[in-house]
Amino acid sequence: MKLPNGLQTPALWQMIQWIARPLSYMDNCAQQYGDIFTVPMGKNFARVIFVSNPQALQQILTSDAKEFDTPGEHNAIFEPLLGKQSVIAASGDRHRRQRQLMMPPFHGERMKAYGQLIADITNQVISQWTIGNPFSIRPSMQAISMQVILRAVFGLNEGQRYQQLEKLLSSRLDRGSSLLGVTMLYFPILRQDLGSWSPWGRFLCERQQIDQLIYEEINERRAQPDDSRTDILSLLMSARDEAGQPMTDVELRDELMTLLVAGHETTATALTWAFYWIHKLPEVRQKLLEELDSLGDHPDPNTLLRLPYLNAVYSETLRIYPVGMLTFPRVVRTPVELMGYKLEPGTVVLGSIYLTHHRDDLYPEPDLFKPERFLERQFSPYEFLPFGGGSRRCIGMAFAQFEMKVVLAKIVSRLELSLADNRPVKPIRRGLTCGSSTVRLVVTGKRAQTTRTLETVSV
Repeated sequence: MKLPNGLQTPALWQMIQWIARPLSYMDNCAQQYGDIFTVPMGKNFARVIFVSNPQALQQILTSDAKEFDTPGEHNAIFEPLLGKQSVIAASGDRHRRQRQLMMPPFHGERMKAYGQLIADITNQVISQWTIGNPFSIRPSMQAISMQVILRAVFGLNEGQRYQQLEKLLSSRLDRGSSLLGVTMLYFPILRQDLGSWSPWGRFLCERQQIDQLIYEEINERRAQPDDSRTDILSLLMSARDEAGQPMTDVELRDELMTLLVAGHETTATALTWAFYWIHKLPEVRQKLLEELDSLGDHPDPNTLLRLPYLNAVYSETLRIYPVGMLTFPRVVRTPVELMGYKLEPGTVVLGSIYLTHHRDDLYPEPDLFKPERFLERQFSPYEFLPFGGGSRRCIGMAFAQFEMKVVLAKIVSRLELSLADNRPVKPIRRGLTCGSSTVRLVVTGKRAQTTRTLETVSV
């Protein structure tokens, strides 16, 4: 078997480049080798295949359990963050079971019922902004995302446990987003517990404290069941598999952490980028405001899902710098030909979401932010895949989409904002995802035409 070509520099140096500058690393590989190339990313720098061709991605993502497997053990890099029972770490029948148990809360009216909660949390956070005072938008977006998760997913209201979890989870996620944090995930040898003063020791200490709080909440729910609760934890606790069995406490804990890690950083990052592009490009903001103003003074949050230009802004934000840069790994199950290469069983293949989203043949001038792309044509699930695809597509996709649209609409329609400076904002690694450098905004006033709806917003 002959693998596709890849960069010939030392494997360790390539790994350092991948960790420090993942997008430029992928761009460099694609410029030299095109739609398919190898990267030293497996154990002992074993080479894995990166693919960005939509037809090849369709072959990979629609062949789950046939030509390609989706084994959870290849997602071991997430284990310290999520646990061994997470749906991300599961394989085969257990993976299907976990997805079936987790899917119902994220569909239909149950998900849409969280619209008012998201709107209320957004109002609460932006009420702390002051006119004329420049600020970084990301902490506010992180605060909104964290509070939505704690209340809609964990089912917590203000109180000691809520405050403790918010503080601990925020600290843990921030540290995990650092260059040191992600390096420890890629190089297990660095995970040395030398006490609470060491990075890994501090990580383990925080994890133990978080676990204690989560298990206390689960135990209280089991001791005092309440059928009227609609938070996602309660729905997961009541879910039963085909054999009539519920999730165990460990499974519940790991799935809660999965929803937290997958839903907090990603949503906050996407919102940060959206506010940057909306206020960097006046014509985008103007078109968005015209559409939002057409809804009147008190729109139902659920109507936002049907707005074409808002959806286009949302989609283009996730296209240009997708938070998830890669699909989850696929492993060749039976001998298969992919783009002219004959791959043997055991070969690991990754879809490069970022490179697919930057193909000139799909997205002319791919480095420009142009929401109109998504008004002019529809893209297949193998051309636009910010949430991955196949059997590993993100379970919380609809929830994330809904949350982002509600937050964007609430803030843009109510406040006059502008960029605080003209410094370029660049994509950077944040943990295992793609984030942005600092985006600073300033509130210049309230929007005059929506003054009647701003009673709950004091800035």
